[in-house]
Amino acid sequence: MKSIKRILKELFKDPMGRIGLIGVVLIIMLSVLAPVISTHDITEMYTQDKLREPCGEYLFGTDNYGRDVFSRIIYGARVSLEVGIISVGIAAIFGLIFGVISGYFEGWVDNLIMRFMDILFAFPSILLALFIVSALGPSIANTMIAIGIVNTPVFTRTVRASVISVKSTEYITSARSIGLKPASIILKHIIPNILSPFTVQITLALSGAILTEASMSFLGLGIQPPDPSWGSMLNESRKYMEIAPWLAVFPAVFIICTILSFNILGDSLRDVLDPKLKL
Repeated sequence: MKSIKRILKELFKDPMGRIGLIGVVLIIMLSVLAPVISTHDITEMYTQDKLREPCGEYLFGTDNYGRDVFSRIIYGARVSLEVGIISVGIAAIFGLIFGVISGYFEGWVDNLIMRFMDILFAFPSILLALFIVSALGPSIANTMIAIGIVNTPVFTRTVRASVISVKSTEYITSARSIGLKPASIILKHIIPNILSPFTVQITLALSGAILTEASMSFLGLGIQPPDPSWGSMLNESRKYMEIAPWLAVFPAVFIICTILSFNILGDSLRDVLDPKLKL
């Protein structure tokens, strides 16, 4: 796998890669600097300023409770990234373990793991996530677990395909012929050579995880009050679309920009790490 410095250099050469990288960095900076950037307490209700239009005091206006929309969106970015990173981390870890075992050993182990993944794939991702959260109870931790489970089959299939491809190469055959144990071959020779597609999948899965969290929060089974979420903000704005459109516009714009940035970055990263896939 290429060094991080070289990857960043090649990403900046690509206009789309540069846009995606800058967009992701900006979202991360907003979430990290939320306590500094936010202008008001996200839970404080300014009852005298309900449904205020965007102005100097309230950059994105206020909601139906008199809360500052700008501050809630900034903290919502933190929540979305936290859920996305942790849930994708869960999926990546289990997907790597299951994918390596399935692809390297094959046989009945492969059939058992992949049939279980097929069962998970049979359910629409958002419905499966909603079912898991309904069973466990709505909370930020359970939302992360649900999204992590939903994304595990994708990582498992990606890793399995890469392992099968790498396993057939000559240097793996040579490693087996000199008596290296499977654990040593997997750790030293296989995993380092499947990191490229694995890294790309992580980037692409982040956008899907953020969208799933927003969808679940919109339906009331994701992030629960008083924690801000872009999805729940969209849900609350439905009753005020005609008189206060900014309540829906700003969360929607941030959701779209965040998902688009991660998707563009993922596509560009795929081209950088594996130029053969570039159309």
